[in-house]
Amino acid sequence: MKISIVSTMYYSQDYLEEFCERCIKTASMITSEYEIILVNDGSPDGSLRNALSLQKKYTQIVIIDLSRNFGHHKAIMTGLQHAKGEYVFLIDCDLEEAPELLTEYWNAIQSPGIDVIFGIQSARKGGWFERTSGRLFYWLFLKIISVNYPANSLTARLMTSRYVKSVTKFKEKELDIWGVFVLAGYNQKAMEVTKSSKGSSTYTFRKKLRMAIEMITSLSHRPLYFTFFFSILFMIISGASILEIVYQKYMNHSSEGWASIMALIWFVSGIILFILGIFGVYLSKMFLEIKNRPLTQVKEVYPPESSNDKHIH
Repeated sequence: MKISIVSTMYYSQDYLEEFCERCIKTASMITSEYEIILVNDGSPDGSLRNALSLQKKYTQIVIIDLSRNFGHHKAIMTGLQHAKGEYVFLIDCDLEEAPELLTEYWNAIQSPGIDVIFGIQSARKGGWFERTSGRLFYWLFLKIISVNYPANSLTARLMTSRYVKSVTKFKEKELDIWGVFVLAGYNQKAMEVTKSSKGSSTYTFRKKLRMAIEMITSLSHRPLYFTFFFSILFMIISGASILEIVYQKYMNHSSEGWASIMALIWFVSGIILFILGIFGVYLSKMFLEIKNRPLTQVKEVYPPESSNDKHIH
């Protein structure tokens, strides 16, 4: 029963050795047939060098070196495309998610009909602002999208090969991997997991904001409907305002208040620009999808040391 452990590398040089040791120890308690696939997502530190050094020590390690940084989600998809196991364990290598979760997930996935076991954070990490903004984001996010997207889900998940094959059939280039995990379907079960913290995240506020926009526009077209309803609302408001002005003129009342009129003009202009921005995001996604560029570019695949040739893509 072969298990593929898939992880991505980005500023991961400090965690790799412990991560691999713990993965090997945990996987060997389940089966003797396993592999560890490490996808180097253009990491600027010594992650690739450290991984190659570990590969000489552990023959179960396969390294996929991407030509540049393509992003976490695309690197994950590339790793899943190379996984050969009957079960695939996806996990980040920064040790915030314990590799020993594989044992818990393995026991849980033995239930009949279960194809995916994934983790849910028992409590969000970070300070007050991060926790509050995270809850607010997921509340708003779930109201907008039309997908039953599990809030606070972790990277760590154990999947059957048939489920992974279904996931890799999704060919969109503007990829939200967590949305794809949901859209692929199958019987999925959540487990509450405690996630530790190993320091500051590489996800800055700017990256999180961009990711939120990408997630919403990748999974739902409802914002386009919202613009339609906004336009109807403002037509009603403007129509009522016109009737009020006509009434005031008919009653010989003076119409004053240029400051309020200018403020209204600026407000309506802002709404128009906001709506055009939403259309622009969707048009840009269409533009990128039509180009049909490859999801990632694999520069080299380093097979285990027992294999003699190196695959160059």
